[in-house]
This record gives sequence, C-alpha cells and structure tokens, in this order.
Amino acid sequence: MNDFVAPPIDWAAVSPVLIVLAAGVLGVLLEAFVPARGRRATQLALTLVALAGSLVAVGLLWDRVQEHAVSVVGGSYLLTPFGLAVQAVVGVCALLGVLVVAERTTTGQDAFAPAAAAVPGTAYEDETRRAGLQQTEIYPLILFATGGMLLFPATDDLIVMFVALEVLSLPLYVLCATARRRRLLSQEAAFKYFVLGAFASALFVFGIALVYGFAGTVRLQGVVAVLADPSVSPLGSMPALVLVGLLLVLSGLLFKIGAAPFHAWTPDVYQGAPTPITGFMAACTKAAAIGALVRVLFTLANGLDPATRHDVEVALWAVAILTMLVGTVAGAVQTDVKRMLAYSSIAHAGFLVVGLVGMDEVGSQAVLFYLLAYGLATIGAFAVVTLVRERTLTGDEALGDGPVPDDGVVLGEATRLAQWAGLGRKAPWLTAAFSLFLLSMAGIPLTAGFVAKFGVFSAAVEAGAWPLALLGVLASAVAVFFYVRVIVLMVLTPPTDGGDATPAEAATSVPADAAGGTGTGSGGAPSGSGAATLTGAATRTLVSRTVVTVVGSRGPAAFAIAVCAVGVLLLGVLPAGALDLAGQAAQFRP
Repeated sequence: MNDFVAPPIDWAAVSPVLIVLAAGVLGVLLEAFVPARGRRATQLALTLVALAGSLVAVGLLWDRVQEHAVSVVGGSYLLTPFGLAVQAVVGVCALLGVLVVAERTTTGQDAFAPAAAAVPGTAYEDETRRAGLQQTEIYPLILFATGGMLLFPATDDLIVMFVALEVLSLPLYVLCATARRRRLLSQEAAFKYFVLGAFASALFVFGIALVYGFAGTVRLQGVVAVLADPSVSPLGSMPALVLVGLLLVLSGLLFKIGAAPFHAWTPDVYQGAPTPITGFMAACTKAAAIGALVRVLFTLANGLDPATRHDVEVALWAVAILTMLVGTVAGAVQTDVKRMLAYSSIAHAGFLVVGLVGMDEVGSQAVLFYLLAYGLATIGAFAVVTLVRERTLTGDEALGDGPVPDDGVVLGEATRLAQWAGLGRKAPWLTAAFSLFLLSMAGIPLTAGFVAKFGVFSAAVEAGAWPLALLGVLASAVAVFFYVRVIVLMVLTPPTDGGDATPAEAATSVPADAAGGTGTGSGGAPSGSGAATLTGAATRTLVSRTVVTVVGSRGPAAFAIAVCAVGVLLLGVLPAGALDLAGQAAQFRP
C-alpha cells in the first residue's frame, strides 16, 4: 500500500521561478515546431514576456512576504524579503541583458554563430553562415539559466541549492561557446568555465556531505538547531566538521561571484564569451550567487559559537582583501576592454564581501543596492562594447589617411584599448554613456556606484571592520585610474590616423595575373609608402587595413543602454526609494 501523501504547494510563491522555467520548456518546443523564418521573433517575444511576467509575480508577492516568510515543502523553497529582492534584481538585469542579446545592429548580424557546434574554419561553418542560419536556441538556454538564478537564493535546502547551481551553470557553459567570431577563443573560454565550474561544484557537494554528516540534515535551519543542541546528532560534538563543510560550500559560491582565489576563470571567460552573454553573466550570476551566499552565511551564523563565527569572519576578511587586491592591481595593466571589465568585476566582488563581514541586516541592505547599481552599469557597459566594431577596408579606401565611410567588411568587437582612442569624436552619445558606467563603477559621486560603495563600507565600519573598509576605499581609489584612463583615451586622445577611425594596419598581396609576375609577398605592405606596388603590369598588391567603427543599433541595445544610464543616474541622485525597498527586504535575514 502506498502511504505517500503529496505535500501542499503554494504555487503563487513559486510563480517567479515557474514562469521562467515553463517558458524555457516552451521555448524548446518552439525550436521543434515553429518555422525557421519566424523562430527568432517568437523566441524573443516569449523570453521577454516570461521575464516581465516573473517581475510582475515578484511585485505581487512583495507585500505578502513582508508579513512572514513563505515556506514551500518544508523549506525546499523558502521565500523571504531578501530572497524576493534578489529575484527582482536578477529579473531586471536579465530583461535588460536579453535586449542586448537580441541586438542585430545595422549589419544584420547578432553576436552568435549560426551553428555553434561547427568546427571553426571548416567549410560547413562557411555554408551555415552563407545560408543565414540563426542560433535561436540561446533564448531557452537564457531562460533556464535565469530560472536557476531565481531559485538559487530562495531555498533553505542545500541539495536544492546545488540543483539550482547546476541549472544556472550548464546553460552558461554552452552559451559561452557560441560567439560568432573568435570561435576558438570562445570555445576555449567555455571549456575553461566548464572544467573550473565542475571543480567548484565538487567542492560544494563535498561541503554538503560534511554538513550532513554533522547535522543529519541538509536544511539550513536544521543545521542551526543541531548547533544549538549538539546532543540531537551523533556527530554534533564535532563543530569543526560543520566549519569545514561551510567553508567548502562558501568556496563553491565564491567561485560564482568571481572572488579570489576562485577568480581564475573570470578574465578568460569574459573575454571569450559572446559580449551580450558576458554582460548577462556578470550581472545576473553575481546577484544570484551573492543571494545564496547571504542565505547560507547569515543563517548558519545564527547558530555558530563566537569562536567559530570569528574563524568565518577571518576567512571573509582574507577573501575580501585578496579579491580587491587582485581586481584593482591586475585591472590597472589590462589592454583589452573586456578583460579590464572582468578584473573590475573581481574587484566589485571584493567590495560586496566587505559589506557581508558583519553578517547583519545593514550589510544585506547595502549589498542589495550594490547588486542593482552594479548590474545596471555592467549590462550598459557591455552593451556599448557590442557596438564598437572593427571594419576592414581595401583598395583606395585603405590608402586614405582621413575619415573613412561607414562601409567595408564589419568584423567583431574592437576590444583593444588602443582602438578606442578618439571614439568620442565618432560617437559622442555612446562615449558619454560608457563614461557614465565607468564612473559609476569607480564610485564617483552622483552615480549609483558611489551610493553603493558608501553603503557597503559603512556596513563594514558599523560591524567593527573599519580596517577592511579603509582598504576598500584605497582599492577604489586605485581602480579609478583604469576607469578614467579609458575615458581620457576616448575623449581627449586623438585617433592614431588623425581621422575618425583608428587603424590596425594589415596588408595582403594578390596576384593580378596568375600567368606572370610575382607579388610583394603576403602579410606586409611595401616599405616606405604603404601603398600598392606594381611590378610591370602583371601584378598588383591589394592593401587592406582594419579601422574602428560604431555600428548602429536597431533598437534593443540602444534602449538597454538608455535605461541603464538613466538608472545609474537616478540611483545616484535620488537613491532614497531604492534604499527604502532594500531596507524592507533586509528586515528578515535569510
């Protein structure tokens, strides 16, 4: 006889996650049944509607969770004001990130390979590109990743948390390998992310095993109960077991936020992944992982004795100091925009940890505001990067020294910092937006970043960690250097060719008549003039050069950049409303 009784489930409480995951499943079915010509528009509409619906569900639940936390299936899904606020931040950032993903620019191409499984450089890849195939599978993958992110900070069960970790991670591993250009770099980034992510997941699972061995349960509240009364568990008299398990679980979470010494994947993955996916990962994954980190850390801290709690605080101090040091020092010497933003992300992970060392409500409020401010600036910055491209000119255009027309063969993003010289002359509004995002990351007053950093440093001071807050201020001062350096390069430095474009010199030689004569060789222009050289009338050299252009947006990316810029300004000038909401969310600690 089957005595199983299905537990009652509060479907309304789970609706923010269910809407997104159900849309992901529907998106997979659409891939099978919708004709190719209408697949992209259908997938995009479904993704945007699902994310907007999830945000609406979060808003409808807000007043309810202010009264009491909502527990589903004994804590497998535990919705608190803090967890709901993290879901709201993830939803907003994901919605803006999808707009950047949907951008096709005036070139008619998005950032994704037509066939990601094709071997780079093969005839099959060329055929898929000529056929105009589109990688619409990215939208269901984004929905599944977002669903995992929404579940990640909303559970009291470590096993469910691990499932959420894998649900958000596996789609990202695939998405990182789908870049349209620099295919080998993209696949290398995906492989590194997968391998290192597997190690982080192993640490997380091993930590869960140790916590279960200590308490006989994987529910965080159950672990706290055993810490309060060790006699209820056979191994309850071994607090070192739960301490080691906690540190291993935290290691897996710190990997996801890119904190040192678990940061090694960040620069390579941020550089190799498609730029829209990089922005999506940088904002959404960090918010979800911080939410889970706060839930684990703050919940178990309630049951730790003073000595064990001190050990955890020392570990957080070490992680925060090392992360800020790595992010600021390494970021100052980068020559690639995406790698610079990657090290900036590492530094910001350190600032977030600074706000958490006190493990109190003040810190959780500051961290919530920081996640929103950082997410808006990051998505906006990577959206700008997607529009700054390389373009190949040939023939007479390549020989000119002045401004060049907006034509030629448009290539991938121009990510070398030297290529951004004089960008303000060609795209002043785009340069202004990017400068605003960089100033916010630097923590300049009247931007969201200033209020966010002030909040986390104040939380550290209130918790008695003023030396850590002082180090954070010093690290922020150092970080200002590499942010302002880019602004100076864009605004005050003239282009290296004296025009509106920055050249990356290249030349190729093409035989004009295969029956006679020889060219000048492949790879370099003739010395002296850099112009075409003729040997008799039989041979000519086709000179080409690569310049920087700003491609036009067809709407989605431009809208996302505008929303992010307005958000960064409003949160910096009028932060009271967002701070009040963050304060309401922090009233109930996870």
